[in-house]
Amino acid sequence: MELPLGLDFSFGSLMAGFVFGVFGFYLLKEGRRQGHFWWLGLGLFLMIYPYFITNTWLLWLIGIAGLWLAYIKR
Repeated sequence: MELPLGLDFSFGSLMAGFVFGVFGFYLLKEGRRQGHFWWLGLGLFLMIYPYFITNTWLLWLIGIAGLWLAYIKR
């Protein structure tokens, strides 16, 4: 279902926003606690970017790439 202003409330985009928002919140919290600025910025990015991407496949691809970056930068 395509809405005005490019908003997309399909099941895949809502799930991607939820999943990457949760991981982003965790990275933000751990980044603040440990002083790890890479995780802090990546967590903030993972929580915010789903609002600006309308393509569901691209949303999942960017989120998985972000989690992969968090994994290799630990």
